[in-house]
Amino acid sequence: MQVHHSINKLPVFTNAVLTIGTFDGVHLGHQQIIKQLKEEAVKINGETVIITFHPHPRKIVAAGKPIYLLTTLNEKIILLDEFGIDHLVVVPFDETFSNQTPEEYVQHFLYEKFHPHTLIIGYDHRFGKNRKGDYHLLENMGKQLGFAVKEIPEQVINEVTVSSTRIRESLLKADLQTANSYLGYNYFFEGMVVDGNKLGRTLGYPTANIIIHDENKLVPANGIYVAEAEIIGQQSTVNSQQSSGSKPEAQSSKLKGMMSIGVRPTVDGKNRTIEMNIFDFEKDIYGCTMKVFVCAYLRPELKFNSLDELKLQIDKDKEESLKYFAALKKAE
Repeated sequence: MQVHHSINKLPVFTNAVLTIGTFDGVHLGHQQIIKQLKEEAVKINGETVIITFHPHPRKIVAAGKPIYLLTTLNEKIILLDEFGIDHLVVVPFDETFSNQTPEEYVQHFLYEKFHPHTLIIGYDHRFGKNRKGDYHLLENMGKQLGFAVKEIPEQVINEVTVSSTRIRESLLKADLQTANSYLGYNYFFEGMVVDGNKLGRTLGYPTANIIIHDENKLVPANGIYVAEAEIIGQQSTVNSQQSSGSKPEAQSSKLKGMMSIGVRPTVDGKNRTIEMNIFDFEKDIYGCTMKVFVCAYLRPELKFNSLDELKLQIDKDKEESLKYFAALKKAE
């Protein structure tokens, strides 16, 4: 997949089959659109083109309000690449762009920059200033400018509407079953492993304390989770590889474990932390980047009367986590 960051330096696409959206999460609804995009491109021997925006449009049109994203730009690029898209165009979204009328958007942006053969959009796609543009406007202007417009109705995307908003709400309620089923994969995030207070080691459960790289990345609700992890590499290695334009390779396959998100009420109850306990793992990974896959919710975080009580509960959490992984393996 070729990734383009400038709309003024685009190649000449061959029979471009185009779709547009933020694609936050690249969830099952998005995947239905991608499937149709690829099918249409095969019919006309064309190229698939996805247009997305960075930063997220809500950061501009609703400036000052917090925004929580399911995927960072880099994560979105990696996910879309896995679906075999030919081109991803990352459009810088700013106030000037947001103030285009729907007609200007279609004429000067979509048509003049991309010359689409076919445009495919979801049933709820809106665009232009105040989101006034819709399918009917696209269809009418497409007839004038010479491109086809195809709409994917709601029932095709999913009988129950799959939306990034609904997935975010599920994660914030610790409803991992709903979130992961709508995503089509286990929700994940990346962060750097930093030094902690070593309490987990005292309890017999050493943890990796994780600081999320992106402040806008959504962190699930406080609680205890079944999780898996990948160690991406030393931070110094990551920086040097990224500066040269290459991606760091994962140092190992997924490691099984459990994770705590919360304020640790038994210990101090103040600062929110993310701590990952990897089963049967003793390597020094301080300074590494860890990718955590949130598999299932176990329980809320609780305040115990003593560290001994806390340890007994952690023993139970590990037992439940191992049962989860055993059942998963059996189902394969």
